[in-house]
Amino acid sequence: MKKSAFRWAGAIAIAAIGALFLGFRVPRSLASLNQKHQQIRQLQRENADLAREVAEKKERIRRLRSSRSEQELEVRKRLKLQREGETSIIIEQTK
Repeated sequence: MKKSAFRWAGAIAIAAIGALFLGFRVPRSLASLNQKHQQIRQLQRENADLAREVAEKKERIRRLRSSRSEQELEVRKRLKLQREGETSIIIEQTK
């Protein structure tokens, strides 16, 4: 009879220790899980932004390859050239 009572007491003690362990561990796990989800969402937004930039740059490259006038405009802009009679206004960006 005493052995049975000790077994029950031991089982209850082990269950109580397990419950305490989970009780202290689970809230921290949930907080870290929430933080990881936020990081994932942030990285997904950054990836979407980068994908959009890549698509825009690919489209610009495609236009430059296919259009002689686009090429001419780009060269003139980079070299700051202009045709006779044209007026350009260059605004310097301040930081």
